[in-house]
Amino acid sequence: MVGILNWAKQVLSGRRRGPSRAFVDLFKTFKDILALNNRALELMSEASDKLSGDYVFDQQYIHTATREILDTVEKLVMLLDSIAPGKYYQLFSSFYRIKGEIEDELSGERSRCIIEFILPYSEVNRDLVDTVGGKNANLAEIMNNLGLRVPPGFAITTAAYEAFLEYNGLKQLVEDTCREWTRGKIGLEDACRSIQERILSGGLPPKLKNDLKKAVDQFITGRSQSRPFLSLRSSAVGEDSEHSFAGQYKSLLNLSPSELEDGYKEVVASLFGERAMAYRHHIGFKQHEVAMSVACQRTIHPVTSGVVYTMDPAAPGGDSLIVSATWGLGIPVVSGTAETDRFFLSRHVPHEVISVDIVRKEKKVMPARHGGVEAVDVQEHLQTLPCLSNEQLHELASTAMLIEKYFKRPQDIEFAIDEDGRLVILQARQLNIEHREVAEPGKLVGLDRKYKVLMQGKGIIVQEGIGTGPVYQVRSEKDLKNFPNGAVLVAKFPSPILAKVLARASALLTDVGSETGHLATVAREFRVPAVFNMGDVTSVLPNGIDITVDAEENVIYEGIVKELQHYGLTEEPIEETYEYRLLRRVLKKIEPLHLLDPSESNFTPEACQTLHDITRFVHEKTVEELINFHYYNQHDPSARTHKLVWDVPLDLVIIDIGGGLAPGAGRDIAVDEVLSVPMQPMLKALSKPGVWSREPMPVDFGSFMSSLTRTFSPELANPRFVGQNLAVISDQYANLSLRLGYHFTMIDTYVSETINDNYIYFRFFGGVTDDTRRSRRARFLGEVLERNDFRVEIKGDLVVGRLKKINKDRMLRRLYILGLLIGFTRQLDVQMVGDQSIYEYLETFNRLYLQQADGGIQ
Repeated sequence: MVGILNWAKQVLSGRRRGPSRAFVDLFKTFKDILALNNRALELMSEASDKLSGDYVFDQQYIHTATREILDTVEKLVMLLDSIAPGKYYQLFSSFYRIKGEIEDELSGERSRCIIEFILPYSEVNRDLVDTVGGKNANLAEIMNNLGLRVPPGFAITTAAYEAFLEYNGLKQLVEDTCREWTRGKIGLEDACRSIQERILSGGLPPKLKNDLKKAVDQFITGRSQSRPFLSLRSSAVGEDSEHSFAGQYKSLLNLSPSELEDGYKEVVASLFGERAMAYRHHIGFKQHEVAMSVACQRTIHPVTSGVVYTMDPAAPGGDSLIVSATWGLGIPVVSGTAETDRFFLSRHVPHEVISVDIVRKEKKVMPARHGGVEAVDVQEHLQTLPCLSNEQLHELASTAMLIEKYFKRPQDIEFAIDEDGRLVILQARQLNIEHREVAEPGKLVGLDRKYKVLMQGKGIIVQEGIGTGPVYQVRSEKDLKNFPNGAVLVAKFPSPILAKVLARASALLTDVGSETGHLATVAREFRVPAVFNMGDVTSVLPNGIDITVDAEENVIYEGIVKELQHYGLTEEPIEETYEYRLLRRVLKKIEPLHLLDPSESNFTPEACQTLHDITRFVHEKTVEELINFHYYNQHDPSARTHKLVWDVPLDLVIIDIGGGLAPGAGRDIAVDEVLSVPMQPMLKALSKPGVWSREPMPVDFGSFMSSLTRTFSPELANPRFVGQNLAVISDQYANLSLRLGYHFTMIDTYVSETINDNYIYFRFFGGVTDDTRRSRRARFLGEVLERNDFRVEIKGDLVVGRLKKINKDRMLRRLYILGLLIGFTRQLDVQMVGDQSIYEYLETFNRLYLQQADGGIQ
C-alpha cells in the first residue's frame, strides 16, 4: 500500500514538473545542429557554384573549402552522438571513410570507394563515373533512367585497372616513364612502347581473372550459345565527358570469351598510345587522373548502324539534327572510310525529314562467324536504298532528343538497328561544336513580345540554365512513378524525395523552398535549372502544357522558345582545368544525396556515401530524438510550470524553456501571455466558436468495452500522460501533448525565418469507439493533413503526419489547421457512423476553416 501511495505522489508531482536539465541541453544541441546543418549546406552550395564557370579558383580554395565542410559535418556527427550516445556509432565509420576518400583525392591519390572489379550496368550511375568511366556511366544512365535499349553488358572498373598495374609492378614504371617523357629525357614513341609492351606481357590478377570468368559465364547463360561473342570498348576516366578522346583508345569487336583477357590488356595498353599521351599532356591531365575502365558488351548483329548529331556542327543555331548511317556495323561511319547515307531531320516534333543524301553501299562490315569482323557484299537491290526507313528515322530522332535533354548538351550518339528491328544505343557523349552567334545574349532581346510570359521575377534561382518540356505536377509520392522523361517538375515543396526523378527532369519549379535545402544541392549536382519559392507556381502552371524555363533571367514562357533552347545548348564551354576536375571529383564525395526517404530501409548510418547523406541523416535523427524525448522522459520537479486559464476546457499546463511566455508570467497565465510563435496559432484556432464541442456524446456499450480492453501504446501508458495536457514551449518551439478522453494527440514543431529549420510532427492515436469508427476518424485526419501538404502514415487509428521546410507563414497556417483539428475531432469517432461521414465531415471542416478570418486552405 505504501508503494502505491509513493507511486501516486510521483505521478501527481510529475504533473507539475518542468523540463529537466537534460531536455534544456538537448534543445540547445538541437539548435546548434540546425545552425551547423544550414552552414554545411551553404558551404556545399558555394563549392558547387564554382563549377558554373563564373568563378576562378585555385587548389588552395578547394583545400580550404573542403576542410571547412569536413569540420562542420564532423561537428554534426559528434553533436548527434552527444544527444544519443552510441546509438548511431556507425555514423563515425561512414564519416571517416568518406573523409579518407576526400583526402586521397586532395593528395593526388586515386580514391577507391568502389573496390569491385566488375559492375553490371544495373548497378552503375553517374556517381560512379570515376570508377566505370564516361562511356559506361552514360550507357547505364540511359538504360536505367531513360529505359532505352543498350547492349547488355558490364563494366570492368578502374579498381581492376589499378589492381592490374599493381600485380604486374607497373605503377612506378608508368609514373617514371611519363615523368622522363614530360622532362624531355626520352621521346614519346619510346615512352609509349616501353609502357605498352609491359602491359601486353603482363598477367591478370587471379581475382580479376576469376571475376571476369564468372561475369562472362553468367552473361551468356541462357543466351544463344551459337553466338557467345562479346565486344570490349574503352571507357577511360575523362573519356566521353568534356573531352571526348574520340578514336584514341581501342575497341575490340566480336571476341570469343577465350580472347577477353588478351583483349582487356590491349584496351588498357591503348591508354598509353602516342595520340592519347600527347592529348592528355596538352589538356593538362595529370598522371594520377588517368585510369582505364572497360565496357564488356554482347556483340550486336546490326542491320544498320550509324551516328546521330543532335545539332548540326556547321549550323548550331539551326533546326536540324544529322543522321549518318550504313548497312551492318558502324565502323565505316565513325572512321570516315566510306560514304554513308545522310539524313537531316527537324529537331522538333514531329521531326520531319528535311533532306536526304543516299549513296551506293556495296560493302558492309559484319561480325564474323568465328570472331572479329569482316567486309561482305551488300545485296544488289539494297545498295542504293536508304538504310533507314522514315519510321526508324522518327524513332531515332525522338530518342536522340530525349538523350540530349537528359544530358543537357548536344549529343554524339552511336546506334544500331538489330536483327529484330529494335533501336539500340551503343554510345552517347557530348558533341563538341563550334560556338557561333546563336549563343550571344543580344540575339535574345524581345522574346517577351514573341512568346507569352507566364511568370517573371518570382522566387529564388537555385540553379541557372534553360529547360523546356511539359509541366508535370508532383502532388504525392505516387506521382513520381509516372514522371515522364524531359518534363518540367513542378511541386509545392522541394522534398528530397523528388531527387528520385530529378535527373530526368528538364527543370524544377516549387512554390516554396530555399537555395540551401537538400533538393537545391541535388539540383546543382545534376545541373537541373531550378527556381524555388515562386509562391503560386502550382496554381499558375497546369499539367501538360509545354513551357520554357529561363532560370537565368527568371522567366517562364508558354511553349518552346527555340532561341533559348539553342542558347542553353550552345553556350561557351567551361575551360577544363586541373582545379576544375579536382573540385568536381571532391564534390562527388560531398554533394550527391542517396538518403532520400527516412521511411526506407536504407536510411541508415552505413548507407551514407557522401557528406550530404550524413548531414541529412543527422538532421532527421535529431528531430526524431527531440520528439522521442517527450514520449519517454519525466521532468525535473524543480522547474516551474504554468496553468493556462481560459474558456476552453483543455486544462493545459505550460513549461517555458526560453521566451515562450511573457516576462514575469505567474503561476496562472492568460492566452495573450503566450508568446511562442508556433503555439499562438494553435491556441487561436482552439478558441474559435464552433471548434470545441462541449456536448456529451452517447457511446454504445460495445465500443466502450472495446476502448477499455484494448492495448495502449507505450506513450499512452506512461503515467505522465494520464489526465495531463502539457505544452513545452520556447519562442520558436512547441511540443503539445494532449490526452483528450480516450485519445492522445502530440504536436512537435519548430518555426523560424529559416525555412530549412522548420518542421511539424503530428501524431494521433486512440478513441472510445470500436476499431471501425476509430479508423474512420484516422482516415478523416489523413485526408485533411494530405490536403495541407503533410506526408501521412496511417495504421489503424494511428495517424502520423510530417511537414518540413516551408516558410514561416505557411507553417503558421498549418498549425492553425492542427489547432482546429484538435477541437473538431475530439469526439468525432462517436459521430462517424458510416464511411460516407468521412467526406461529410471533410466538407464541414473546410467550411469551418473558410469562415475564419485567416483565409482558405492552401
